[in-house]
Amino acid sequence: MNNKQIIKFFSYKLIRFIILMIAVAIFSFVLLDLSPIDPVSVYLKGAAVSEAQRTILEQYFGVNVPLHTKIFHWLVDLFQGNLGTSLIFRAPVLDVIIQKFTASIVLMAISWILSGVIGFGLGVVAGKNKGSWIDKAVKVYCYAIQSAPSFWVGMLILMVFAVYLGWFPIGFGVPIGVSSNDATFAQWASRLVLPTLTLSLVGLAPIAMYTRNELIQVLSSDYVLFAKSRGEKGWDLVKNHGIRNILLPAITLQFLSFSELFGGAVLVEQVFSYPGIGQTAVAAGLQSDVPLFLGIVLFSAVFVFIGNLLADISYYLIDPRIKENEFND
Repeated sequence: MNNKQIIKFFSYKLIRFIILMIAVAIFSFVLLDLSPIDPVSVYLKGAAVSEAQRTILEQYFGVNVPLHTKIFHWLVDLFQGNLGTSLIFRAPVLDVIIQKFTASIVLMAISWILSGVIGFGLGVVAGKNKGSWIDKAVKVYCYAIQSAPSFWVGMLILMVFAVYLGWFPIGFGVPIGVSSNDATFAQWASRLVLPTLTLSLVGLAPIAMYTRNELIQVLSSDYVLFAKSRGEKGWDLVKNHGIRNILLPAITLQFLSFSELFGGAVLVEQVFSYPGIGQTAVAAGLQSDVPLFLGIVLFSAVFVFIGNLLADISYYLIDPRIKENEFND
């Protein structure tokens, strides 16, 4: 692949990214503007003010400004990197998102890796042993976990491992009364185990079932039957002809699960009171913090787009046999 094709590929992705962000920004802004949320009332939080003071606040928040004018100023501020000020934290939205995402990135990254590796491994074992008790156990687990909400799984894990067994703390990012700067690594890591376990257990089910089904199809194909006739069998057959053909789509599916990972983190962080971007999104929605909520919506769109971009790039890093002209699609 030459430099011209690489530049063309990333230019195409950049244009799509800009269009996506503009569309998400406008659509989400219009929806929130049409909602019954009153930014002045949210800002005052029940405080008594005079009509003159309320009028000043309405002018500041642009309550009576036409919608198209609001959208124009919102997009101008967005291109300048100004997402406004959070009504909850009384700080720039961008600073709040960076701070909270820093706490969530470790949780989501570890959960994503564990769910991908364990899910792929379970899928391979189940596919190779189709019809066995191992295959049936994996299918029962995947069907059960996919039908259960992530917050329910989190509450179950919380009750078992934190309440009944007492092996891990109930929640929060650090012990109560201890600042994040003063907390030890052990205190921080012990509170990360249960949220990570929840996200991993929920996330591995789709990749496990997909890998199992793909491997079963591959092992029933003509070229695998020909390999069996030449004497190949067992794990050598799976390694040489199975994993090679299912690895790429499995990794692609794992990258495409970024949106589900982010959505799961929102619920799991709320269950465990983990101070990350998910809990912040819930707080912004419940307390009508419009600037912060809009910022998190845009951030989630960026997060999902990066996942899709990494999935595209993984095609060529994992399987160089893919034709270069696919970059031009």
